[in-house]
Amino acid sequence: MDNPESSYQLQPQRVAAEFLRLLPISLFVVAFGVAFGLAAVPTGLAPVEATLMSLLVFAGASQFAALDMWGQQVSLVPLMAVVFAINSRHILMGASLYPVFRRLSPVRRYGLLLVLTDANWAIAAQDYQNGRHNLEVILGGGLALVLAWLTGTAIGAWFGQLLTDPAALGLDMVLGCFLLAMALGGRRNPRILVAWSVAAIVTMMAYWWLPPHMHVVAGALAGGVVGFFWLDKPAR
Repeated sequence: MDNPESSYQLQPQRVAAEFLRLLPISLFVVAFGVAFGLAAVPTGLAPVEATLMSLLVFAGASQFAALDMWGQQVSLVPLMAVVFAINSRHILMGASLYPVFRRLSPVRRYGLLLVLTDANWAIAAQDYQNGRHNLEVILGGGLALVLAWLTGTAIGAWFGQLLTDPAALGLDMVLGCFLLAMALGGRRNPRILVAWSVAAIVTMMAYWWLPPHMHVVAGALAGGVVGFFWLDKPAR
């Protein structure tokens, strides 16, 4: 008998469609990849090494933080701690999609998580709230974002001063606006409103009073606690 937990089959046509769906947002990821490539070379990283970092790590905020600690002598333990703290939100992101991922075998499940980002997670979470299991957006959208990040890094590292200040063009707000649009496009009920409100308040408090980058973790945990203790009532 087939195992229902691993019976979900990714549809190639939908993967391709989700790849195209994420292409517009991926163009802005290219801009930040360029900025990372530009910032990486002066720290001593060769263009090949910077591009390889983007391939193996694939975590923009963590990579920028790592550059601040890069030098002739790299302190590995503090570097690992900072990267873990910034990326710890992925623990909650993965947990929030467990009802979708549990339909896959462990190999396929963790393979998909390698390309999970804020953008394709937001779409998958919204689709799940609306009753749709959309694993194709994790793979298709993730591949679009990976290629965009690698392309931008290579351009910045190899070809120099093409885009020195993405924030001056407002590109630093694109992903935030995208995630806000995903949040507002989901279900609207008191539980969701309270969870987002608590997360926003805790995030701002942590931003003001806690060490750098901790606001991301604190806000996610606060919203997750509301969702954990305030469960949806099952439909009858």
